[in-house]
Amino acid sequence: MEGRKPFGMDDETAALFPDSFEESELGEIPKGWLTLPLDHIADFKNGLALQNYPPDERGFLPVIKIAELSRGITDSSDKASIDLPGDCVINDGDIIFSWSGTLDVIIWAGGKGALNQHLFKVTSKDYPKWFYYQWIRQYLSTFREIASEKATTMGHIQRHHISEALVLVPPNNLLKRMDAIIEPMMSSILNNALEARTLSSIRDMLVPKLISGEIRLREFRDDGGE
Repeated sequence: MEGRKPFGMDDETAALFPDSFEESELGEIPKGWLTLPLDHIADFKNGLALQNYPPDERGFLPVIKIAELSRGITDSSDKASIDLPGDCVINDGDIIFSWSGTLDVIIWAGGKGALNQHLFKVTSKDYPKWFYYQWIRQYLSTFREIASEKATTMGHIQRHHISEALVLVPPNNLLKRMDAIIEPMMSSILNNALEARTLSSIRDMLVPKLISGEIRLREFRDDGGE
């Protein structure tokens, strides 16, 4: 607004920001930006009651419940049919939001699975993944507070709470510039998580063999050579 160059920002990016504010439901916001409900920038697909979709001899998908969000898929995870609607199948990189129990939102990196009830798979055709992921994170404390006030054994939020959560949306040209900077960071987060899963799998395979003596570490003697 004062004509000063933003610190650490190039002129081309700085020119994408307005030089004034305007009133909105969120108070003063940059001129030309929008306020939209959270469920207008992303689709929230609820999971299924997967006990109604048992596996068969053709195979199975591990069931992703609230517990799997923190511990990952284990041998004790339930199993479901492979014949599920595509929007209820979870793949690495999908955004999962638990609207019940321990409310949380994660970038899934646990492998292919089936989306159980009490979880949303969040997608969008119009906005980048990092954008709606960060806005859900922004509202997590509010959603958790709402859930804690529910007089039930498992607190939760309802869809109207998502509709009432307003988000600030920049113009498309600025959003694209933001995406060019932030999307590679999101990809790095996912790639690091996938690498950690691979290393954990290797560890879990090797440690029992080392303990049992099935595999022995080669011993080296420091004699001045290699």
